[in-house]
Amino acid sequence: MADIAPTPPVLRPEHPPRRRLTELAERFAARTIGDLAEVEATGITLATADLRPGEVFVAVPGARRHGAEFAADAVSRGAVAVVTDEAGAQPAAAAGVPVLVVDDPRARLGAISAWMYGTDADMPLLLAITGTNGKTSVSHLVEGILRGLGKVTGLSSTAERHIADQVIPSRLTTPEASEMHALLALMRERGVEAAMVEVSAQALSRHRVDGLVFDVAGFTNLTHDHLDDYGDMATYLEAKLALFRPDRSRRGAVCVDAPEGREVARRSEVPVTTVLTPALADGPVDADWVVDILDERPDGTTFRLSHRDGRSLVTTVPVIGSHMASNAGLAVVLLVEAGIDWGELIALLDGARIPAELPGRIQRVSGARGPAVYIDFAHSPDAFVKTLEAVRRVTPGRVVMLTAANGDRDVTKREDMGRTAVLGSDMLVVTDQHPRSEDPALIRAALVAGARRARPEADIHEVTPPEQAVAFAVSQVAEGDAVLWAGPGHQHYREIAGVRVPFDAAEAARAALRAAGWPPDVA
Repeated sequence: MADIAPTPPVLRPEHPPRRRLTELAERFAARTIGDLAEVEATGITLATADLRPGEVFVAVPGARRHGAEFAADAVSRGAVAVVTDEAGAQPAAAAGVPVLVVDDPRARLGAISAWMYGTDADMPLLLAITGTNGKTSVSHLVEGILRGLGKVTGLSSTAERHIADQVIPSRLTTPEASEMHALLALMRERGVEAAMVEVSAQALSRHRVDGLVFDVAGFTNLTHDHLDDYGDMATYLEAKLALFRPDRSRRGAVCVDAPEGREVARRSEVPVTTVLTPALADGPVDADWVVDILDERPDGTTFRLSHRDGRSLVTTVPVIGSHMASNAGLAVVLLVEAGIDWGELIALLDGARIPAELPGRIQRVSGARGPAVYIDFAHSPDAFVKTLEAVRRVTPGRVVMLTAANGDRDVTKREDMGRTAVLGSDMLVVTDQHPRSEDPALIRAALVAGARRARPEADIHEVTPPEQAVAFAVSQVAEGDAVLWAGPGHQHYREIAGVRVPFDAAEAARAALRAAGWPPDVA
């Protein structure tokens, strides 16, 4: 079945450089097949569906098939050459275009893409953020502050890609290396002065940010997630640590609230500045910067950011939660480390709200009257704990948790998700989000099992589909209560049996509020 929800486009520079295949071969290829003379390329891609005429197709081994099997399709779409490994050389040559054979083409893709698009020099300020939770929030906070300072910005986050004033939805947290370099080339073309990039562990392990050196890299935290990819937390941490090497970044800013952050700071191979939020820390810790929570209100969290040298400012992040203040403090420190003038940051932020929008991050969709209803992207046990605590602190009444776990993803965290969800709420409603190829009933059962073990007497309900689940959750609350819908966040689709079905959680929640007689926010 074809996707129903539209797939976001892959962006390219509008005026790409033309690169000779002979030079590509000289720089990167072990050997070549066919005549490369007089052939020029204007781009590079791993995906035939995204290929444009004049580009090079990179064929890599897949889980089931080798990409070289799709070389003929790539040529029919306008590919002028194929880059592949020895295993793919002969199948690719049958497509009738020159073939450049390299060792491990995926590992070389970043360097080739940087050469292809000229992103190996004269780039805007490049900032990166990694960690399990908080990457998207930090990314959008950094970009919001930069825009408030009058900078032309670029952004690549889980939620969105921004190129100056253009906004498109994202496919992956971090795009493939060829797409990343094309995106950065387009940003440079449009006058972007500073770009913020979310870097997942998978992006580091799978070479998606190869060919880039970030001016400053940040680290938020490391909690239970992605063990389907990494097996254990130690291996997961090693993947993140790769960002803090001289071939990846020049400086670092690291949150040291937890032992994992302190390990990153200790083992970083580049100079690191540390940031601590005492309200979230597991004990007394020395740090360069401290985030002190001053006030938590339904419309934001006020905090003081202070340095050991006496510099400080007081500002408000426009969402609830101590963890969001921590993210905001880290965002400011990233900019300080990037060379942004402290006086400019004071003028913009001190005594003011941070000028940023955080898509699907503790987003309130309810109006001034009635229960508070929040949509959030939280999908790990630690994120559940922090977000539920944030909602609890600004809610005088009951807190209802509505959530789901995603299919074809780390199954080891599901029972823990159920446990943390039920321990932090007065009622738990379990529904579906992205079952993908799995049976959604089995996914729900794992969440419910974890919840029942933690609180056998708890008020737990299974309701599906999610439109009915949010309507049920809203029907159970009154003025002064809150519903936290964790999971969908910014996404506007559900993935079911290989099909992306359009779905808007915020609109479903607003419809539930209206049906219950409560006014939603003004979307």
